[in-house]
Amino acid sequence: MNCEMARSWHTDRMRILVVEDDRALAGGVADGLRRTGLAVDVAFDGAEALLKTDVTSYDVVILDRDLPVVHGDDVARKLVTRSDSPRILMLTASGSLDDRVEGLGLGADDYLSKPFAMAELEARVRALARRPGVAVQPVLRHGDIELDPSAFRVDRAGEEVRLTRKEFGVLEVLLSAHPRVVSAEELLERVWDEHADPFTNAPRITMVTLRRKLGDPPVIETVTGVGYRLI
Repeated sequence: MNCEMARSWHTDRMRILVVEDDRALAGGVADGLRRTGLAVDVAFDGAEALLKTDVTSYDVVILDRDLPVVHGDDVARKLVTRSDSPRILMLTASGSLDDRVEGLGLGADDYLSKPFAMAELEARVRALARRPGVAVQPVLRHGDIELDPSAFRVDRAGEEVRLTRKEFGVLEVLLSAHPRVVSAEELLERVWDEHADPFTNAPRITMVTLRRKLGDPPVIETVTGVGYRLI
């Protein structure tokens, strides 16, 4: 896989939070980004956004300024003080220079005025993800398996194993969690997103294909009624 493909895949695995009180707009933005392969969650007010960022690490937060409960400006101020602060793309109904300067002064990384084109929003999200400053993920190893997140590459016994995005994500979660057991619910949350049907069998199907591709001897075991872990 060449570098450009690896970089594109790496940005596709981003976790995005859309914070917008206009439910129709929020749903449209989320669906549009999901169709490009991004994992997207949604919050409809500032308080909900802060709760979700407390429990989930997001790469980019698309943040409307004029939010109920907790204003978007206050959400931005809180997010930028965190050690794992996400990139912030601020949205506003006003495109004035003063508003843009004020929004960026709050700590936002970029600014987009409504109405906007989905293609531009997606491009700006991906541009934020490519900015330097995000810690490079370490290479993960277990036995003869080596997974390099930045290169989107898995090797077993020195031979490359070609995986889909979801298979790669599942293996990455298992390697990071070892020796802990990982539930199907956790895999849904971390590899898919909160939009995924909680009753889907996608993790089980992905596990079947991942095991087949990794070959013998088996390295993933099922803990009945609990989840999966590396052997």
